[in-house]
Amino acid sequence: MRIRPCIDIHNGKVKQIVGSTLSDEENKRPSENFISSRDASYYAALYRDKGLPGGHIILLNAASDTGNYAADLEQARAALAVWPGGMQIGGGVTAENASLFLEAGASHVIVTSYVFRDGRFDEARCERLMRAVGKEHLVLDLSCRKVRPSIKTVVGSDESQNDSSYRLSAKEAMLSVSEEKEADYIVVTDRWQKLTDL
Repeated sequence: MRIRPCIDIHNGKVKQIVGSTLSDEENKRPSENFISSRDASYYAALYRDKGLPGGHIILLNAASDTGNYAADLEQARAALAVWPGGMQIGGGVTAENASLFLEAGASHVIVTSYVFRDGRFDEARCERLMRAVGKEHLVLDLSCRKVRPSIKTVVGSDESQNDSSYRLSAKEAMLSVSEEKEADYIVVTDRWQKLTDL
């Protein structure tokens, strides 16, 4: 067994949050299981000293949330400086900025949302990322959620891409216990908020 440690950063703090509670809606705060009094560099040094390479740093604020995302970046850069080449990083990664994360010390960049557009996998964006950093430095994180069987046909239909179906939240697709057996997994993007057709 191999342990891959994690440093999740939200609003400039190392936290453990309930992922499905993240939201871009104003005045909606995520549920937090734990907020550390220590910074990200402390955990990077801990993982380094314990010989746990290949972990990941995840920036949980949207890049459009400039103040909080900047605070997340500051924490992430400090962690990468403590252990250059020891950890991967994700959150707000694009073809335009991916190489900056590698230059800051990340071994790999992790992407999900960037390689999806309107709920569909965008091969052109994935190709741009591979050209920017090389496929050996790219991790595709296909975060999935179990959804009701009926949701898959709504999200996967061609006409859904031109209406609000892509905007159907992952929360709206939650299952009842009786639906669990027939459930399917669907990739979710934008911090677990949007369903895709994959």
